[in-house]
Amino acid sequence: MKKVLVWLSGWVDSAVSAYLLKEAGYDVTAWFMINYLDETNPNCPTKIDLQVAKEVADFLCIPFFTFDYRKEYEEKVLQYMYEWYKKWITPNPDVMCNKEIKFKMFLDEAMDLGFDYIATGHYARIVEWHLLKWIDSTKDQSYFLAFLNEYQLSKSLFPIGHLEKKEVREIAKKIGLPNADRKDSQWICFVGKVDFKSFLEKRIEHKEWDIVDTSWKVLGRHKWVFYYTIGQRKGIEIWWLKEPIFVIKKDIKNNKLIVWTESDLALYSDILIMIDVQFIWKNDFIFPLKAKAKTRYRQADQECEVLKIDEDIFEVRFRESQRAITDGQICAIYRGDELIMSGIIS
Repeated sequence: MKKVLVWLSGWVDSAVSAYLLKEAGYDVTAWFMINYLDETNPNCPTKIDLQVAKEVADFLCIPFFTFDYRKEYEEKVLQYMYEWYKKWITPNPDVMCNKEIKFKMFLDEAMDLGFDYIATGHYARIVEWHLLKWIDSTKDQSYFLAFLNEYQLSKSLFPIGHLEKKEVREIAKKIGLPNADRKDSQWICFVGKVDFKSFLEKRIEHKEWDIVDTSWKVLGRHKWVFYYTIGQRKGIEIWWLKEPIFVIKKDIKNNKLIVWTESDLALYSDILIMIDVQFIWKNDFIFPLKAKAKTRYRQADQECEVLKIDEDIFEVRFRESQRAITDGQICAIYRGDELIMSGIIS
């Protein structure tokens, strides 16, 4: 009997995953990761998630363990997030958490303990060690798994990858899972519902910068420049301008946040460079490569051509101009439903 260590998060997706694996005949053990704990924050989700995960494990009659990864999460995910914000680059902590914690530390520890696989409640598919989109493209999570490799996928199971979300809920309710009606989390991975500005303020020194238009006319001042992303509208209130304005560029050298209207062509581009590129499995792709790309989660696939510049540097040329391509985010490259390569937008 194959042994599987399931990351039991407290949410319905991983709970149903554990149930399906047990029904399929696997020897299932549940593992809850303590990655972040803020004793001063009443909204810190860890204690609640832990309690719910325990209830699910008890309900399913499977062994349950907790492991404290707070130190490693601080070093690998939170520090990365802080440092990138300091440089005015928008990070992607969910991708980094998957790369460094869930499918590295968690996986390595599971292998050391003699398990055959790890399993999570991700909405994506693994077919012969290849990573494919979930059947519902509107909520597909393959983008957040873009930095995984062939070995990690060969040791991982996504038991609900063939199910629609409503089917997962139906299974949970049918068998009476204690978290069957628990709403999905929409917050920072493992950190939960927080005032994000206050969260960043604890680690990042802030001061006021100018908000300017594309002709460098000063429109206002703001002390949260590092927090803004390209294309953002929310939080930029210049009361005397009739049209809504958006972040066009962040000028680090001159400490300027450059904004203007949606029609400004500077908000659009048909080319990006991605660095630190990696392929999910060994490949024989010939470049230039016709493919499709995503530069953010839930974006519709965009037709493109990928050109190789160096071993881990590639250029992506889009058929149509893309809005708000953002440094630090992930560009994921697909052929059909399969995610084949990815890199950091630079």
